[in-house]
Amino acid sequence: MPLGVFDSGIGGLTVVKALRTAFPRRDILYVGDTARVPYGNKSAETVEAYSREIIGFL
Repeated sequence: MPLGVFDSGIGGLTVVKALRTAFPRRDILYVGDTARVPYGNKSAETVEAYSREIIGFL
């Protein structure tokens, strides 16, 4: 089963790099939601909806 990484921008790429080092044989799926960044000014409900949508993709 692949590992899934979701970030509201591109900062999660550093997490992907660390995961590749720790788990070199695991497939990794990465989604960086650069279309709706920043998340900091969004309501909790909106961030939850975005998260559910992207988790469904992963």
